[in-house]
Amino acid sequence: MNANATNGKPPRHMRLSVIIVNYNVLYFLEQALLSVERACKDIEAEIWVVDNHSVDESVAMVRSRFPAVKLIVNQENVGFAKANNMALRQASGEYVLLLNPDTVVEEDTFEKCLAFMDDHPEAGGLGVRMIDGTGKFLPESKRGFPTPWVAFCKTFGLSAIFSKSPTFNKYHLGHISPDEVHEIDVIAGAYMLIRRDVLNKTGLLDESFFMYGEDVDLSYRIQQAGYKNYYFPHTRIIHYKGESTKKGSLNYVRTFYQAMIIFARKHFRGRQAGLFIAMLRLAIYLRASITLLSRFTRHALLPLTDIAVLLGGLALLKNVWGEMYFNNPDYFGSSFMQFNAPLYTAVWVLSVYFSGGYDKPSQLRLLWRGLLFGTLVLAAIYGFLDLAWRNSRALIILGVLWALPTLTIIRIGRHWLLHRNLDLGGHRPRNLVIVGLTDESNRVRQLLQEARINHQFLGRIAPSGTTEDNSEALSNIESLDEVVKIYQVREIIFCSRDVSTHQILDWMSKLGPGYQYKILPTDSLSIIGSHSKNTAGELYTIDLHLRINEPLQKRNKRLLDLLLSSTLFLLFPLLAPFISRRWGVLKNAKRVFFGRMTWVGYAGKHARQHLPVLPLAVLNPSDALTMETISEGTKDRLDLIYARDYSVWKDLSIIWKGRFQLGQQISHEPQN
Repeated sequence: MNANATNGKPPRHMRLSVIIVNYNVLYFLEQALLSVERACKDIEAEIWVVDNHSVDESVAMVRSRFPAVKLIVNQENVGFAKANNMALRQASGEYVLLLNPDTVVEEDTFEKCLAFMDDHPEAGGLGVRMIDGTGKFLPESKRGFPTPWVAFCKTFGLSAIFSKSPTFNKYHLGHISPDEVHEIDVIAGAYMLIRRDVLNKTGLLDESFFMYGEDVDLSYRIQQAGYKNYYFPHTRIIHYKGESTKKGSLNYVRTFYQAMIIFARKHFRGRQAGLFIAMLRLAIYLRASITLLSRFTRHALLPLTDIAVLLGGLALLKNVWGEMYFNNPDYFGSSFMQFNAPLYTAVWVLSVYFSGGYDKPSQLRLLWRGLLFGTLVLAAIYGFLDLAWRNSRALIILGVLWALPTLTIIRIGRHWLLHRNLDLGGHRPRNLVIVGLTDESNRVRQLLQEARINHQFLGRIAPSGTTEDNSEALSNIESLDEVVKIYQVREIIFCSRDVSTHQILDWMSKLGPGYQYKILPTDSLSIIGSHSKNTAGELYTIDLHLRINEPLQKRNKRLLDLLLSSTLFLLFPLLAPFISRRWGVLKNAKRVFFGRMTWVGYAGKHARQHLPVLPLAVLNPSDALTMETISEGTKDRLDLIYARDYSVWKDLSIIWKGRFQLGQQISHEPQN
């Protein structure tokens, strides 16, 4: 571990110490620090960042963009509680703020919060009104302590059904208005303002909590020390909840409830503790079952529906065709449904799968491509079948003619149920407006173009209080609500250099979650937003769209690895005389086949830190060049282009050009 601190001694009366623990959320951290700097403008404050061994260049960004920030760099992920404690032991502020890196605070947030704490000496801790990336209020802004009854209501969904009930929704204190100051039990760890004197009495965060639960535990100890915790709604923050953890994952379920079990064992005794822990264990199994069922439904329901429709259609078609052509509805015996129909269905469904039709069900061209390709495969297979299994070719043709319209209708219906529109495929560009001055607006458009984002730019919205000539603007910001309705705007990008965070949050809250909101931080090369509070998977960062990250491309890359390895195994006796380092080729083919290597991957050392993880590679993009020496920087750029524009054909091209190096011994470290 090492620390970088500002020169000189801390001020005699430091009002506020802001502590941010970061783990691989570079773009959000940058935006959070910019907003914190604005909010600290008239306050004696210090800012700490504790990095838990990020590999996304977060540390380099902090050092270059925020030299005044006190930085602690860990060589491993030590967890949220321990990382915060590292800074807490050195912080000198009268108040301490634990702040998540995926947050944005208003310009006057700290002033308002400190004033409230000064006026309420009984207050030990303070939380604020939080909204997510869609402008929606986050109910975890105010929470009650977990008890057996609270755990029961949350586990079995009673808190969601009776969201306003003081009896059934004590977890989110649903009976308390989100617009009123109120005493609460638990302050959310995303924004946790605490008096230093209180921490001196309660002690620091409990490091037995690795992630989750430490905010509940500290809030409980604050009350045990005789202080009150408050919910303060007169300032707001954006909390892009979920950017560090996938909330719907089994790992989240296990980690969250295990943290609650640690809390129960620490603070409850006897029958109450046993009942609470039993309820939490039940919650783990129940939530895990729901997660697995949800995952199964999300991924398997459509393929299973297709299988049922295809088998049902083939059962009907065999009777119809038998009656029409052979005057016998039972002409095709039971063998057709026992062998042919399952074979046809399997080939069609697998072809749709490898075509990407289940990754993007609304893109009908992927479905059609898969069905047509599957039909060609069946036509090729047909000639190799034993005569006893060769039924009429017409049933293959009739089968695909049945599949095309029925499976298309299923997808149209599915899309309508999920999205209430018929914009299948999502190819229609979103109507977009930019709120900011001309210079920043042009910068946004350039970033969108470089990132290849499909959008329909409608125009610029002028911020208030500007002397710039805004005659070309659609309107000023005061009329933003009218503009989004008239022009059917779906996406709004705010330039934070020209528009205050207060105004941004005002409009996000006013317009609501029906739109996608993005923010361009000052001097940043990324446009940041998130339109889901539950998953990190919907993170939207204008950086580079990497095709190698797409499920279809991942699957095709792995399929190519398997096919090439299998081909080399099967044809090795024939190819051996023409292969250099033939035993090395076999060794590499074995490793690739079992997933320990891939035929083509990265070359540059730095690129591996911020590109999607690939196994150790036999070849890399630089092997397709004839240059003898290539700099590390060039290798990194080649890797970036490879990941951005990836296709199976690119791999095949590199493999062909580097075919004489397929047996080379690989000694560098795995690419992670």
